[in-house]
Amino acid sequence: MREVHYEQIVEAVKEIAIKANYELPEDVELAYQSALKREESELGREVLQQILLNIKSAREEGMAYCQDTGVAVVFVDMGQEVHVVGGSLEDAINEGVRRAYTEGYLRASMVYDPVFERKNTRDNTPAVVHYRLVPGDRLKLVFAPKGAGSENTSRLTMLKPADGWEGVRRFVLETVKLAGPNACPPFTVGVGIGGTFEYCALLAKRALLRPVGERSSDPVARRIEEELIEEVNKIGWGPMGFGGTVTAVDVKVELYPCHIASLPVAVNIQCHASRHAEVEL
Repeated sequence: MREVHYEQIVEAVKEIAIKANYELPEDVELAYQSALKREESELGREVLQQILLNIKSAREEGMAYCQDTGVAVVFVDMGQEVHVVGGSLEDAINEGVRRAYTEGYLRASMVYDPVFERKNTRDNTPAVVHYRLVPGDRLKLVFAPKGAGSENTSRLTMLKPADGWEGVRRFVLETVKLAGPNACPPFTVGVGIGGTFEYCALLAKRALLRPVGERSSDPVARRIEEELIEEVNKIGWGPMGFGGTVTAVDVKVELYPCHIASLPVAVNIQCHASRHAEVEL
């Protein structure tokens, strides 16, 4: 059994939370450079140039890439041989978020009582944490801040099995059309198909962590990704919704078996601020 100390987790979460908000991953930046070459709209190309300039400025000047520094979403892969000492894992994650959003001058967006008072927690806690128990003695943490603009346009449906592929396709494209400029394209579109009501949504969000352009190893998912990215870009929203040929830089699909009477589908829209950073302890 390998021990990982509470304070080590706190500092690791703080570091990746700040990094995720200051620096877009290399694959995302390369995707926008590629999109700039493909975009046919002059205004769309100008927007992409501004996005690339913003990436560079945020990284060099040490500031948030986007003012909406999002919900603190953390994916945890917990090795079976890891034992956290000095405090609880979830407390350590939240303390890391608290320090990051305070010391990193990141906007606090979380509110208690989502219906009535909506009082700001002032430090962006609590985080939304997804756990997965895996073999080994390592602890992997992925920080993926999620802004409200794109999250608010994400959708889930419980299709009938008879709706089949055409039903899935129609729902994904309809979701992208409804998202429009409100979700700040160019998008990365995460799609979860199968599982249950709650699990397909998690599949869609996890899909967004895969590098842009990396196709699924599942041949069925890969075929769906290749077809959907073409269809999504025919919608024509373009960069920031000003019209153009690059509405999305990628569509990523995750599949899971489901009940014979169900066909759950979730679409998690990710805006151009496709942020995530990870650490392994």
